[in-house]
Amino acid sequence: MTPPPYLRIVEDIRHRIATGELAPGDRVPSTRRIAQDWGVALATAARALATLQQEGLIRARPRVGSVVAPREQAARRAAAGGTGGAAGAAGADRDLTRERIVRAAIGIADAEGLGALSMRGVAAKLGVSTMSTYRYVDGKDALVLLMADAAFGEAEFPGEPPEGWRARVELAARTLWSLYRRHPWLAHLGPVTRPLALPNLIAYGDWLLAALGELALDVRTRFDLHVLVYSHVVGLAAHLEDERRAEAATGLTDEEWMDRQEAGFAELAASGRYPAFSEVVEELRATGGYDLRLDELFEFGLQRLLDGIAVGLADPGTARR
Repeated sequence: MTPPPYLRIVEDIRHRIATGELAPGDRVPSTRRIAQDWGVALATAARALATLQQEGLIRARPRVGSVVAPREQAARRAAAGGTGGAAGAAGADRDLTRERIVRAAIGIADAEGLGALSMRGVAAKLGVSTMSTYRYVDGKDALVLLMADAAFGEAEFPGEPPEGWRARVELAARTLWSLYRRHPWLAHLGPVTRPLALPNLIAYGDWLLAALGELALDVRTRFDLHVLVYSHVVGLAAHLEDERRAEAATGLTDEEWMDRQEAGFAELAASGRYPAFSEVVEELRATGGYDLRLDELFEFGLQRLLDGIAVGLADPGTARR
């Protein structure tokens, strides 16, 4: 009997690890890459990776993906008998909770993105049947909301906030940025025009609104500023996940991709059709080039935004022009 597709994928990657083709710490093909190379569904690819993880051969690393586990970890898991067969699965079912499902799903999304998330993949990661997860969560859409609320719940604010509206807004924005850094998929939950009624997201908004409440501005202006600060963070954070998707799709890092584009940009700059662009390119080249770092751009934009608010306070007539 021909083994199911996911087991054939497992055997292939297991063989590559055993022969040293994939060494400890090496990145394992992503869910999307496996689906493309093997012509299988994302759920099948996710199940293959989950099986390898259960065997202790690979582990998820946030913002990197799945990597080959240290050899001693795999050896310990193998000596312990792997997942324990049907008895192990039954035990896992008994130990199942909504929190474990949510945390497993967050681990998948952190490593592979929301596109790789499925109820079947979460079940495989936990070593339980897919139907078991539905006893605790209605489906993927409900699961994503639970994941988001849990992730936003990681935000911690001091009992004694710093003095001054600006310091408090800076803390709120940086706290949110750190969450998106940890969980890039959060930035792709939906547009700012369709806010989600999540308790822990509202808790963040409440803290920011309280900081802006120190300003002598009408309530509509304060809420607009709240939305602008939030949008600044989310707008840049969306690129974190896009960056990872692009690398997974092309196999190129940002630096490698830019190296391949250099000739095309140079040709455009030399064409004479874009004088301002050409001038900037030449000046940047003369001063060592330009590296687009999202962390630095976030901080730069945050300070300019807060500078603008400060100017508006100095001249209240500019607040809503």
